[in-house]
Amino acid sequence: MSNVEGKILRIYDKSKPEDEDLYETSHVNHWAWGLAVLLLGVVFWLCVALVNAENQRYAMMTNKCPDPVFAGSIDKQCLVTVRSRDHWWEHLGYAITHVSPEGPPKPPVVRRH
Repeated sequence: MSNVEGKILRIYDKSKPEDEDLYETSHVNHWAWGLAVLLLGVVFWLCVALVNAENQRYAMMTNKCPDPVFAGSIDKQCLVTVRSRDHWWEHLGYAITHVSPEGPPKPPVVRRH
């Protein structure tokens, strides 16, 4: 091998990929991102369930699904398909901001002198 060939081989020898680090992977980020995606899916599922529950609650409160046969009853088939508000985000916003149920009105406080 000549001196010129040796110089060329040394130049190209530095450009070879390192085989030691070629197959090294880390699973730490996969677990974190997997857990984040799973929790995001659970939050989405809970929001959908909350919107459906608030839709039916508001429909029953405003009497949007009365039973045509029995007075004072609720048509359960109507509750499945009713749209009691215009948009789903109105149900979600109301349900998130009103956590405790609304009770009967409290009597006024009478103070005696």
